[in-house]
Amino acid sequence: MEDKQRKQKYYYDPETLSYRKVAKKPFKKLVQFFLFFVASATAGMFFFFFLNQAGVVRNTNEIVLQRELDNYKRDYRDFQNRLDRTVEALENLRQRDNEVYRLYFEMDPIAEEQYYAGFGGVNRYKKYEGFSNSELVKEVAKNLDVIEKALVNQSRSLDDISEMLPKRKEYLEAIPTIQPVMNENLRRMASGYGWRSDPFTKVRKFHYGMDFSAPVGTPIFATGNGVVKRADQRASGLGKHIRIDHGFGYVTLYGHLSKYNVRRGQKVKRGDIIGYVGNTGRSLGSHLHYEVFKNGKHVNPIDFYAGTLSAEDYEILQQRAELYNQSLD
Repeated sequence: MEDKQRKQKYYYDPETLSYRKVAKKPFKKLVQFFLFFVASATAGMFFFFFLNQAGVVRNTNEIVLQRELDNYKRDYRDFQNRLDRTVEALENLRQRDNEVYRLYFEMDPIAEEQYYAGFGGVNRYKKYEGFSNSELVKEVAKNLDVIEKALVNQSRSLDDISEMLPKRKEYLEAIPTIQPVMNENLRRMASGYGWRSDPFTKVRKFHYGMDFSAPVGTPIFATGNGVVKRADQRASGLGKHIRIDHGFGYVTLYGHLSKYNVRRGQKVKRGDIIGYVGNTGRSLGSHLHYEVFKNGKHVNPIDFYAGTLSAEDYEILQQRAELYNQSLD
């Protein structure tokens, strides 16, 4: 109460012979308000400057940029996930290509390291280094390169398969799928493909074909369409023999013949009689020695009979072919 009285000012009015309160002038109030405002603004500016220097306050542009950067990071991660799913889809396509399409046409599969081959030499991703998100960006760039290379390889593979499609009928007719002699009771298969005892030296030796025992003069059939490349007896140990090139990497050989029924350069079809069983060359008895080559390498002839025999007959023939015995040549 005393403070209020001390602040309040009075003056003596001679007319009323009393003390009256001194009224505050409006201008003075305005001046006081202005001075208070200036003081408050100055204090606020100093306070803001202090917070800004301390890193508490950032300007609007920094906030917007940070928000955009966070959005870019999220978008990059989403994009990376999509790339991962794309790589997975390409891998499924590669496996189907190898296990279905290329297998169907007996084409060599595309190896995984070849399909996803990288880019050697100079560091292709150096321009992405030195940033806070360098690893993320580099990973995306690498995946894009992998996908690009895989798509190129897959496109080439499909081109190869497309070229084979018109030749499918020709291809199926060329494969050596039948037995070279009549073997209805499956008893003419004397010795199979694999390690056998040599009939002359008795030494264990790899036998690269199948021996079919049959009387001299028994007809021999071309096992697939092709062209006769040789019909002579200039091959060591085979006596009179015939070689047929079936195309698509397949060649068949028929040895120890007694007589030819074709000549070099002649076109033959599956089932045509090309010669007759004999005992010429290095042979222990009358039989046909039969071999199959794929891309210049020996393959087991029995692998091609499955389509022309019942499952039961094929199993019986396979069991007999796997027996370790003495070959006839």
